[in-house]
Amino acid sequence: MDIPGLITDAAGVTSCTWRTAAPEYPDYHDHEWGVPVADDIALYEKICLEGFQAGMAWITILRKREAFRRAFEGFDFRRVAQYTEQDIERLMADPGIVRNRAKIVSTINNARRACELVDETGSLAAWLWSFEPAADERPAVVDMAYWTANPTSAASTRLSKALKKRGWSYVGPTTMYAFMQAMGMVNDHLEGCTCRPRIEHLRHHFKRP
Repeated sequence: MDIPGLITDAAGVTSCTWRTAAPEYPDYHDHEWGVPVADDIALYEKICLEGFQAGMAWITILRKREAFRRAFEGFDFRRVAQYTEQDIERLMADPGIVRNRAKIVSTINNARRACELVDETGSLAAWLWSFEPAADERPAVVDMAYWTANPTSAASTRLSKALKKRGWSYVGPTTMYAFMQAMGMVNDHLEGCTCRPRIEHLRHHFKRP
């Protein structure tokens, strides 16, 4: 029986359907999406790339990710926070990235806000993970119907509001829910996906920062 949102390959492996949508997706789906992350720089990168994705297909950003990393010096937010108008012009001339001035300026702004947050609290990761939704906020079953009906969540809305209050930009509730899915704060591999139990195991044993 076909289950919406799932696909079974010739080897009998069942996964989220989007895994097969592009050649780059299997590795991202199997080894990265939903794996818990506790590194400050990696989390800043994910927030920035989700912001760049706004209004675009994620595959476009994934294909440009290495170019983004080169352009933004590995997303070291201490370095990016020092960028000037000259750096903005350099980035606007870089064909490897999405040359959207507002999003580039936002990435620099968010680097400065990340520095402030780390200086204040000691850890971007610990602050972000404090918004992890409680078990009773999560659905009993993560299926395609849930995905379709919930592009945001109460937790992503709380995180969005808290970041905006601190001056971050391109961090709306939908963008933050995509961020939470990608960095493992929630496990949104569909029920029946071969990766779901593995991600749940990783989350169970993950030491929150």
